[in-house]
Amino acid sequence: MRSKSHRGSNHNPSQQTDVGRLYAEHSARVLRWTLRFFPRDEAEEVVHEVFVKVLERIEGFRNDASPSTWLYRMTVNHCLNRLRNASRRAELWREQGDASPWVAQVTQADQDTRTFLQQFWRQLEPDLVAVAFHYFVDGMTHAEIARIHGCSPRTVGNRIDRLRELAHRAASPTPKESRA
Repeated sequence: MRSKSHRGSNHNPSQQTDVGRLYAEHSARVLRWTLRFFPRDEAEEVVHEVFVKVLERIEGFRNDASPSTWLYRMTVNHCLNRLRNASRRAELWREQGDASPWVAQVTQADQDTRTFLQQFWRQLEPDLVAVAFHYFVDGMTHAEIARIHGCSPRTVGNRIDRLRELAHRAASPTPKESRA
């Protein structure tokens, strides 16, 4: 039986086994999620980083939640945080240029759109980025996103509306609408 006495009195000796089981059952799925952000060799490294976080945070896992939902949120947040790191972002631009995941479907001929998307993505609040990723990339419903973020489907809808409003404003050369 393994134990980490420094973890405190709430430590369950089976937690490392639980993490091992989660890894065995979900590591391929976590890899697929990380491949949306990073090339394969880096994505494999990120999978290990995610499961280190799982080991550190297993006590916070609510048994009433789905393990895949919990892992999905942890994976996406970890990937987004990794991308937001300023030095990492600069390295990605040097290494991958236009192969960034949020502009992958923009054609080579449409450089203006590519530039707009790159700048717009960097300016968004983390909650909007996560909701946008879930909704526009993963095709998740408002209810699915709400479950992941612990909010109501209406809040998700409001965030998507805000995202669209911000995108519209950012894409307009001059403001056509004034705030009431």
